[in-house]
Amino acid sequence: MAVRIRMTRKGTKKRPFYRLVAADSEAPRDGKFLEILGTYDPMKDPVQIKINEARVNRWIEKGAIASESVRAILKKQGLLKVPTMTN
Repeated sequence: MAVRIRMTRKGTKKRPFYRLVAADSEAPRDGKFLEILGTYDPMKDPVQIKINEARVNRWIEKGAIASESVRAILKKQGLLKVPTMTN
């Protein structure tokens, strides 16, 4: 079972709200998940992001892979280390 950190969509039509969750990679987008790790609300101004840093780091240490959109959010929050290129 491969675990991915990804977003599930909540909210109503044209008013999205997302949860960051750890889920089996084969589970449907809005289906079964293992744990809620945070929330992302793009409709607020400024965008509202709440993340449980300890739980996200623990899942990443266990081998969970973040989706592209979650990876971008984690980089903005400073939770994902960006590799530096050195010669």
